[in-house]
Amino acid sequence: MAWDEWEQAKARTSEQSQYMHLNQLAPERGGGGGDADLVVHDNVLGALGNLAYALRQRFSTAADHARPTTFDASIELFNDGLDMGSALTELHDAWNTKTGTLKEACAHISNHLDYSRAEHAKDEVKIATTMRDAGGDLSVSRINDYFK
Repeated sequence: MAWDEWEQAKARTSEQSQYMHLNQLAPERGGGGGDADLVVHDNVLGALGNLAYALRQRFSTAADHARPTTFDASIELFNDGLDMGSALTELHDAWNTKTGTLKEACAHISNHLDYSRAEHAKDEVKIATTMRDAGGDLSVSRINDYFK
């Protein structure tokens, strides 16, 4: 790369990077990003977790539909002395591995969303209880006790 090309690449990069902002629009293109903050509601997390679980269940059933007959066919072809039998067995085994991986991924997503909901609920309870004083009144700081 020649020096001129290097300088041109740096100039293009700096021009492009001035428009890259996380969680907001560039001020000259519409300002702030108050509505761009990430907000996820508990019921949405629950619904997504349920969808992941349902997908896992449906996929598990659908993926296993042809497995027994594929395996039986591969054994018969192999016993008849055809190389296609061992190739079909390899395909069968690869399919089982891939479907297992996908089912685990769906379960992981579902479990993680359930865990996130539970942890968020615990955090909310902890925050709410630490913000209340002994009388049950909302007290953001212990400094408030000294003003009474």
